Amino acid sequence: MQNIYLIGFMGSGKSSVGKRLAERLQKPFIDLDQFIEEKNEKSIPDIFAEGGEASFREYEAEALNSVKNKGAVIATGGGIIETTGNQAIMDNSGKIIYLHTDFDSIIERLQEDPNRPLWNQDHTKRRALFEKRLPTYKQWADVTVNTSDQAVDEIVVQVVDVIK
Repeated sequence: MQNIYLIGFMGSGKSSVGKRLAERLQKPFIDLDQFIEEKNEKSIPDIFAEGGEASFREYEAEALNSVKNKGAVIATGGGIIETTGNQAIMDNSGKIIYLHTDFDSIIERLQEDPNRPLWNQDHTKRRALFEKRLPTYKQWADVTVNTSDQAVDEIVVQVVDVIK
């Protein structure tokens, strides 16, 4: 059984949608960031503080590799698709669903979230990161679902419709 990978920018609803989608499909749910924290006994902000983003991306690639055969719904981190090896793992072991959310909606959802090190920078850098990742999300997605201004249950219905 293949995985369903939820990709998208931070705040796009990957974890919330993932939990409900897994329930609906009767599959296990894995929040990859939570998996990384539990496995390494460190919070994401602590990993960033200790080794920077490069260190976190190594933890992330290791975690992804360890869950690639679980047959689960997997909520990934927003930057997972920037690593070529990660792209290949997801592409070869499941269906990639891009949860697209417009930048203004993300701003509303996240505000100042202390658990998101890459969000806690100035607005220009946040926007640049969003714009930088957009083409890669679109390139690697098997399906794109817009999550702006939609309730979690509405998004789950759309995802179920497109994966069946």
